[in-house]
Amino acid sequence: MTEHNSAQRLLLIDGHSMAFRAFYALKPENFATSGGQHTNAVYGFLSMLVNIVSQEQPSHMAVAFDVGRKTFRTEKFPEYKAQRDATPEEFKGQVSLIKKMLDALGISWLERENYEADDIIATLATKAQPEGFDILIVTGDRDYLQLVNEDITVLYPMSGMSKLHRFDPAAVAEKYGVTPAQYPDFAALRGDSSDNLPGIPKVGEKTATKWIVQYDTLDNLIAHAEDIKGVVGQNFRERIEQVKLNRYLTQMIRDMELPLGPEELGFKGVDLDKLAENFDDLQFGSQLRERIVKVMAPEQKELSGESEDRIPPTIAEGSLVEYLQQHEGKGLALVVDGNPTPEAEDVYRIAIVDEKRSGVVVDLAEVDVTEEQALVQWLESEEPKFVHDAKTAIHMFHGRGITFRGYQHDTLLAAYLLRPGQRTYSLKDVYQRHLQRQWASSSESEGQLSFLDSMSDATELLGQAVAVLELSEALVKELQDIDSYELYADLELPLAGILARMEITGIAINKDVLEDLGKEYTHQVDIEVDEARKLVNDPTLNLSSPRQLQTVLFDQLGLPKTKKTKTGYSTAAKEIEQLAAKHPHPFLQHLLAHREYSKMKSTIEGLIKAIKPDGRIHTTFNQTITSTGRLSSTEPNLQNIPVRTSAGRRIRSAFKVGEGYEYLLTADYSQIEMRVMAHLSEDPGLIKAYISGEDLHNYVGSQVFDVPITQVNAELRRRVKALSYGLAYGLSAYGLSQQLDIPAGEAKAIMESYFQRFGRVQRYLHAVVDKARYDGYTSTLFGRRRYLPELTSTSRLARENAERAALNAPIQGTAADIIKVAMIRVDRALMDRQLQSRVLLQVHDELVVEVAAGELDTVRAIVEKEMDQAISLRVPLEVSVGIGADWDEAAH
Repeated sequence: MTEHNSAQRLLLIDGHSMAFRAFYALKPENFATSGGQHTNAVYGFLSMLVNIVSQEQPSHMAVAFDVGRKTFRTEKFPEYKAQRDATPEEFKGQVSLIKKMLDALGISWLERENYEADDIIATLATKAQPEGFDILIVTGDRDYLQLVNEDITVLYPMSGMSKLHRFDPAAVAEKYGVTPAQYPDFAALRGDSSDNLPGIPKVGEKTATKWIVQYDTLDNLIAHAEDIKGVVGQNFRERIEQVKLNRYLTQMIRDMELPLGPEELGFKGVDLDKLAENFDDLQFGSQLRERIVKVMAPEQKELSGESEDRIPPTIAEGSLVEYLQQHEGKGLALVVDGNPTPEAEDVYRIAIVDEKRSGVVVDLAEVDVTEEQALVQWLESEEPKFVHDAKTAIHMFHGRGITFRGYQHDTLLAAYLLRPGQRTYSLKDVYQRHLQRQWASSSESEGQLSFLDSMSDATELLGQAVAVLELSEALVKELQDIDSYELYADLELPLAGILARMEITGIAINKDVLEDLGKEYTHQVDIEVDEARKLVNDPTLNLSSPRQLQTVLFDQLGLPKTKKTKTGYSTAAKEIEQLAAKHPHPFLQHLLAHREYSKMKSTIEGLIKAIKPDGRIHTTFNQTITSTGRLSSTEPNLQNIPVRTSAGRRIRSAFKVGEGYEYLLTADYSQIEMRVMAHLSEDPGLIKAYISGEDLHNYVGSQVFDVPITQVNAELRRRVKALSYGLAYGLSAYGLSQQLDIPAGEAKAIMESYFQRFGRVQRYLHAVVDKARYDGYTSTLFGRRRYLPELTSTSRLARENAERAALNAPIQGTAADIIKVAMIRVDRALMDRQLQSRVLLQVHDELVVEVAAGELDTVRAIVEKEMDQAISLRVPLEVSVGIGADWDEAAH
């Protein structure tokens, strides 16, 4: 045994082995970028890595990867590993992402053509042993057990990746009954199905162990082959050449030429800038990144972007009143310390800082009357203010009876436009992302300026205001560089204030209607459960249990099996709907009805829970969630109420006009995405249909199916709608056939007929993907970008997902921009006319306005005019308006 240097511990990881373990431990569908690149193997690998480094504290480290399936072993035995399934599409592209992460972490990785990771690790371990290293090998491949000795331990994952079994010489002997040196001989006899190495008939692990223990080595066993009696002896003698080949293939190379030796595998230091950039690119949250930094770079306090001559913030001399007077007309950065709820006591401290980093911190509980008046006057004025998340600030000040105005810059919205699709836009992460400056804790800062989430003193709160100040300048320049400043200043920034007022106002609700519906759907759920249980004679069947459903559907009822999953055959909604369409069965009808009623029941329960004491529901509109620019609605989500079903209409009937108002007015754009498609593609056929006022789907149907417009029936219209809208989402002929439940050949013929008549559409769809692949992003008519690096991914699945996103983003994004412009125009017109009517909701392409008494005609004219003039396209916009006492009655 080599004498160890306690500081010298070498950790070697079998990269592909651990990446595959991570891939199968985490569901791919839960880890993907907005462009379609799956990332579960990357996330799992990093989680495993940081846990091992934390536990084992290595001083040196390397990860070894296989280059491909062709090695010197396959040249010798072409069947070697040939039985292995093709690499899952979702896995492809992830190893290169892991390597990028390792580069950022300062961890060496190695690979070599014609060899496997096994050989690289065996060589490094062998070279490291005489140099005094304590060596750990992390792998899911048992062949590595041949390397185990007093200095080398194999860490073998058990139960996914959560537990590592330590194989030292005693553990190998206990598990297999042989020494590590004897393990390759034992494995050669046993064979290895994972490597496609044949074993000997009737010779299992027990017999292989007995022979090796008895004869010590494989060579000695072969020399005494004639001494082995019975069928197993005969089988062994007939397969000696295969056993020798197995032994050759199992033996690891230990003396490869490598570019790095063990002593060169020390940590190079984490590149915090690059690590943060990689996490952003993969749209991971910051929690894992922070854990990695804590474990692997605890001494790194600042980033390369942090200049030594930065001006630390200082507390200004004089009073708050004097400070505000001195800075009249000048832009000031503002940070509010409190929770984002409209309760007054939650806003308790404010930091304000100027361009010279001189500022004040105000505790709202301690200001005197004069200071409070001056502060409120400034907050409600149009004096320029720089903030992070203006909408939340408006809410917080509203809780204290203050109408916050004058926010000239919002670093949250600017950061979103620059990098849409990120997991988080917290000030901390945006500061890191765009200025490469890291937050340090006060205990680490050693008297220097630090930035904290828990703002424990005035300097730290001022530090956050400085971050907003610095970001405002930097992000504006970035926006100008990509021609997106107008989108930010004229669209997103004013929209934040409108959305805040809509959220504060809310919409009145008839609780009785919801409660009656809730009881009705609860009863319907119970009926469907009872009927389903009767059909299969099981009084305890749980229709929400996938395992019980699998047993009933595929064993008891013998229905055709759906897609295979890790836990059996899928009972997901899409699979069951397809099964019911192709193989109708009463049980499936009850199951689908149960799911629909349960969904409605859950929606209603959520709405009832969301009713505030004022009798109104106050949803939250999110500006920075979607990559396309569409708003989303949460707490509660008003976008998941079905638009065209009777159930959805009944739920909408509970949303009513509020006290003191006369009507709800709804207005939306007719076929806005198709009109955008006509404009972008410049297709003369589509443009002609819209300009002539002809019904689009009837017109397209007559062209595609070569029939008079009067003969376009409901079925032809259904097919045309599916095709027209599907094209904007990258629908294939196969996808169309599935959607319409028609043969693939028929779907292909429909698409070909469409493109013959509307050729510019096909040309546009090809061109937009090619341009996005060249540029790396798509753009809306308003300049909103969506970045799609996955368009050049090595993963076919990621590429195809990104191509569909590239088709859809300019169309859906432009439609989203148009409705936002319309909201701003309508809101501004209502205020200019000093009307009491107000916009309450924006759901999909629809605006909901609460109309004050006597203002209906004026409001209707305003809404129609401003929505119509939101943009000038090659085709006219069409605005539909409805009026009623509730949301359903106001439908059109």
